[in-house]
Amino acid sequence: MADPTELLHGTLDTLVLKTLAWGPRHGYAIARWLEAMGADALRIEEGSLYPALYRLERRGWIAAEWGLSETRRRVKLYQLTDEGRARLAVETAQWSRFADAVGRILHAPIDAT
Repeated sequence: MADPTELLHGTLDTLVLKTLAWGPRHGYAIARWLEAMGADALRIEEGSLYPALYRLERRGWIAAEWGLSETRRRVKLYQLTDEGRARLAVETAQWSRFADAVGRILHAPIDAT
C-alpha cells in the first residue's frame, strides 16, 4: 500500500498543477479556486499549499516570478512549465484509472464474487 503521506502530497500536487493549467495564479488564488471547485469539501491550508508549491518548483513542474495581483498587490505568480504540463497528463491518467477502480469496487453488488 502506498504511503498515505505520499498519496496526499501527490494528490495536492496534481490539483495544483491542474489549477495552473488555466494560467498563472498566486498562492491565495490557487487555494480559493481549489476550495470553490471542491464545493468546500477541500480546505487547503497554507501549511500544505506552500510546501507543495516549493516541491513542484524544485521538480521543475512550475515556475514562479513576482508580479501584481488583481488588486495591484505584489505577489508571487506560479505557472506550469512544459514538464509540469506533461506531468499533469500522467497524473490525470493515473488518477482516472485509480478512481475508476475504486468506484467499481465500492459499487459492486454485495453478492458479487
